[in-house]
Amino acid sequence: MKIQSLSIVVPNPRCINSCKFCVACMSHDEQLYTNQMDSNLPFYDLYLKDYLKRLEFCRDNGVNTVMLTGNSEPQQNRKFLTDFGIFMMLLDRPFRCIEMQTTGVLLDSNYLRFLRNHVGVNTISLSISSFDDAQNRAIIGVPSTISLELESLCAEIKKYDFNLRLSINLNESFNFFSPAQIFEQSAGRFKADQITFRLLYTSGDATAQDTWINAHNVRPDLVQEIRAYITAHGKALGKLEYGQIKYSVDGLTTVLDDDCMSQELKEEIKYLILRPDSKLYSRWEDKASLLF
Repeated sequence: MKIQSLSIVVPNPRCINSCKFCVACMSHDEQLYTNQMDSNLPFYDLYLKDYLKRLEFCRDNGVNTVMLTGNSEPQQNRKFLTDFGIFMMLLDRPFRCIEMQTTGVLLDSNYLRFLRNHVGVNTISLSISSFDDAQNRAIIGVPSTISLELESLCAEIKKYDFNLRLSINLNESFNFFSPAQIFEQSAGRFKADQITFRLLYTSGDATAQDTWINAHNVRPDLVQEIRAYITAHGKALGKLEYGQIKYSVDGLTTVLDDDCMSQELKEEIKYLILRPDSKLYSRWEDKASLLF
């Protein structure tokens, strides 16, 4: 079994943001997955052993990369992240590459230090929906009482020497940028090391998120321009296990992700998902994808 990475669902009752294109709001019902990773529960010790067993299973199958993610902002649950740092100390073979997917909300200097020193996060994958702070905040629905300034946040991330990946959610806010300008902004203004272009996922069920995406999606020709720019100006660095090619473009490690929900069937598994019920799944949208 070839598994590219492990996604860790950090448990939270609800997300602090309300992203217009949120995949979790389309079809996932988190109530289907009981949160057993709560130290106040009577059988926590049993589920903790199950959780560690699943982590070890992934390491036994050659997984080296963990992505802290979920249907909320991982940093909303500092207690779990503290526990996860301890889990890495308990494992005989801990994960060497620990990443976190986030919009950056709630992150400040002290929190970044905690992620770097205790949790062991190496890479911050920062989701960006616009290069304009006000527009970015509006699209991801940041509460009005919380500040989120991308440029200053990226500076703090680089201050602690994280690898910084910009995960660009392609929507109409990028329609007036050329591919060259997107790379210039990413490398120059934000000092990123890596960039992933993400096509927005639609469920086809006419959800509010589907409606927003259909009304505000990126122009298709820009996607083609990005593909052409990557192949013309980039150097292939190798193929990821799941088939996507990683390029060096203008000094940035670059991937165009057109299957963020892992819908395409292949022998390799793009990622497994470890949910708070202490079980492993291979699909976000389908509980029947239970592995064990």
